[in-house]
Amino acid sequence: MQLKEIDKKQYRSRLNVVIVGCIVSLAVLSLSLSQTLIYIFPSESGSHFHWNLLGVIVSAIVVGMTLRKLKSHPKMFEVAYIWDLKHQLNLIYRKNRKLLAAAEQGNKDAMLALQFNYQGSRQLWQLDDNTITMSSLNKAQAQLDEWAKQYDAQLDISDYDSQLLKSF
Repeated sequence: MQLKEIDKKQYRSRLNVVIVGCIVSLAVLSLSLSQTLIYIFPSESGSHFHWNLLGVIVSAIVVGMTLRKLKSHPKMFEVAYIWDLKHQLNLIYRKNRKLLAAAEQGNKDAMLALQFNYQGSRQLWQLDDNTITMSSLNKAQAQLDEWAKQYDAQLDISDYDSQLLKSF
């Protein structure tokens, strides 16, 4: 995955549309399904919890499948890109301890993964206006820059590929 420039205003606008669409779809579908099931299979005890639960589960599956199909639509580019970026950052985060240890020892692949993580996190946090923890990110970046200088490593994130995480 490569980092791309995203228009913050357009991203926020399209994300809000996706969120509202999901909420409305889940509410309408789950109520429709559960009420239909209750009408077809009424309970003498008056408890319809299982039909309501089934309506919510089926609705969540339908909305999830719809989002998956729409992920490649041009209007979903920014939202899908951020989903993919979050997935990549999560993969790196799971190996963060091993990556830090290897980077400290001069492993260029570990440094490259950390560089991608820091730049991707910076982009994500700026898009979501989550700049509170930016100082900790800057400290981690400074440490990585020091290691890169110490081991004479050139870190170009366009060289990053998630396959290099398999060795950690």
